[in-house]
Amino acid sequence: MMASKPVKYYWEDFQIGDIRTMGSKAVTTEEILAFAHQFDPQRFHVDIEQAEQTIYKGLIASGWHTCGMVFKMVCDDFLLETSSMGSPGLENLRWLKPVRPGDTLHARTTVKEKRLMQSKPNMGMVRMLWEGLNQHQEVVVTIDCWGMYSKRPTH
Repeated sequence: MMASKPVKYYWEDFQIGDIRTMGSKAVTTEEILAFAHQFDPQRFHVDIEQAEQTIYKGLIASGWHTCGMVFKMVCDDFLLETSSMGSPGLENLRWLKPVRPGDTLHARTTVKEKRLMQSKPNMGMVRMLWEGLNQHQEVVVTIDCWGMYSKRPTH
């Protein structure tokens, strides 16, 4: 069980245009197969030989696996130190390039928009673009999402 981290970043600390780069995750064949067998058993995710016969010409990670890897990097290197109160959802999700065994991913977040919540004066919303990039700096996934963050305590 992971211990929670102290909160360093509140709603007020997010500025439009802020960019953070984080993480490093080597993608393995074993992880791709394990995730896909459990959650996304399409042939290009679970069968190395059949994957060769698809448009991908080889095994690729599930897009959901890719999202999970990016989310974990963002959590480990940033989100767990924020006053995050969860998310009401995504605006847009795009899988742009396949993720393959041997790739090394990292994440980048950009603050796009922020506003206070009228219904909860102690909270605000932050819209961020999360990107997963491979070792060639190619964007493989974009996640346009809103997060809810508490404001800094005033005591």
